[in-house]
Amino acid sequence: MFNLAEMKDTIKIEPSGFRKKKAQAITDEINRKYANKVLQDVGLCIAMHDILYASEGFIHHGDGCSYVTVRFRLVIFRPFVGEIMTGKIRSCNQEGVRVTLGFFDDIFIPYHYLQDNSEFNADEQVWVWMYDENEMFMDLDETIRFRVESEQFFDTSPSVRPKKEGVDTPDLSANSAKQAPYSLTCSIHGDGLGLLSWWGA
Repeated sequence: MFNLAEMKDTIKIEPSGFRKKKAQAITDEINRKYANKVLQDVGLCIAMHDILYASEGFIHHGDGCSYVTVRFRLVIFRPFVGEIMTGKIRSCNQEGVRVTLGFFDDIFIPYHYLQDNSEFNADEQVWVWMYDENEMFMDLDETIRFRVESEQFFDTSPSVRPKKEGVDTPDLSANSAKQAPYSLTCSIHGDGLGLLSWWGA
């Protein structure tokens, strides 16, 4: 679920951070820049793990800030395909079930990845697994065990339209749907998968 990713970056430290110890100032700036951000084809950044190398700071005369070249490792959330995880049901609709881990919400279980003989209850707005004529409701906030089937990265940075009268204007239409930059498609089709209460766990 969690991995380490080695990165290299030039970190800007404002004059207000000079009173801190160098390592603390660098750590604070790296966490501010990367924490809770998605890096394409890397994953969701959680926090800095450690500093591998930091150069001497270079003071830029224009702004008085210190610029430090740093090699560091980040804690990354990126589960592997086939990994079994647990979360809580966030919402349901006719397309499937959305799950949250608390710190990550972009987990979707399509209806075709539910247990066989699952039906959507439009009145309750929940999915129901019909098992031996028993109705096993998938209520909101229930703990659910699922398997990762695939991951999707989506570049959410705005595209730029061709120049019009000498002015570049961001084209946000491509991202108007606010697609998540990183999401998981998962399954509960299999023994032991689904609500923990189904299996007495």
